[in-house]
Amino acid sequence: MSKTFERPVRIRFSHCDPAGIVYFPQYLVMTNVLVEDWFYEGLRIDYARMIGERRTGLPIVKLDCDFSRPSRLGETIVLTLSVTRIGRSSIGIEIHGHCAGETRFRAKQVLVFMSFETGESIDIPGDIASALAAFAPSSPSIEAHRS
Repeated sequence: MSKTFERPVRIRFSHCDPAGIVYFPQYLVMTNVLVEDWFYEGLRIDYARMIGERRTGLPIVKLDCDFSRPSRLGETIVLTLSVTRIGRSSIGIEIHGHCAGETRFRAKQVLVFMSFETGESIDIPGDIASALAAFAPSSPSIEAHRS
């Protein structure tokens, strides 16, 4: 089985709408923070350096979310990130948000490495590709033709 990255997140007042439940765009903020933490702690890649010095971005180019149950102010949900696909210039990830054994949301994302200088996609940098290997899907979904 491939490696995953997890992080507990306490639901804050700033995450919630007036009813005290997570306002759905806040889940995307949480998933973005999770990806940054994964780079720093899971991949051991300095995300700030990647953006600032290396001028490499990682925008979401495809997003699919399912919201199963509301999360409420004061709860702690666990976000679990797994890699579903590694291509030449992109990675597919799935983030599962859960609390007390109950799924709250799932997000499937495709992230593409891009040059800030050209605005074009680039091959996954070698050091990042090496770090991603520990999170590669256990099934043979790493593409032979790599996209």
